[in-house]
Amino acid sequence: MNLEKARFNMVEQQIRTWMVLEPAALAVLSAVEREKFTPSPYQSLAYSDTEIPLAQGQTMLPPRIDARLMHDLHLQGHETVLEIGTGSGYLTALLAHRAHQVISLEMHPELAQAAQANLRAAGVHNADVRVGHGALDKVSEAPFDAIVLGGSVAEVPQSLLNQLKVGGKLIAIVGDEPIMHATLFTRVADQQWQSRALWDTAVPALEGFSKTSSFKF
Repeated sequence: MNLEKARFNMVEQQIRTWMVLEPAALAVLSAVEREKFTPSPYQSLAYSDTEIPLAQGQTMLPPRIDARLMHDLHLQGHETVLEIGTGSGYLTALLAHRAHQVISLEMHPELAQAAQANLRAAGVHNADVRVGHGALDKVSEAPFDAIVLGGSVAEVPQSLLNQLKVGGKLIAIVGDEPIMHATLFTRVADQQWQSRALWDTAVPALEGFSKTSSFKF
């Protein structure tokens, strides 16, 4: 299998058609070798538009979803980013190429260890994978310039919104099946946030997040 050709086709046929057109984002997607983050039995699917099984009942999202999550933050290279739900580390790698530092929390130690190894093998050294609970754990490096949730939630908890800097952005896929909305939250003042729905999709839920939130706009 020609993986370089498969990666090119992924960018041209899947990513561009999902309105990921920013040159810097496309350059990262063309450079990061997704096969290095794909479990061995599924190497042939590394660039397919499909979910891929991981350990602990988790999945890699289709590449177009990861691409759009990374793209819609419009990172400039100076940011410190918090990611919730590391999975295989592929989205972590995309973010790390666009930011100064990425801290990623993964509930499952097995996945966290594998993702950190994947990142090292891919030459990514500005991403730190930690075992942690994204819905409960406050990270000592907070507040962050950006936060990304690598799965869906019914609602974004206040505890995560509070870890944004003023001017910082959080992107999450919010809602319940069959239709969820990728939503961009911006902290516009110390106690004020704005939200904007960007696009519709449906992806597996992040573990450990409650069905309701006390946060209200």
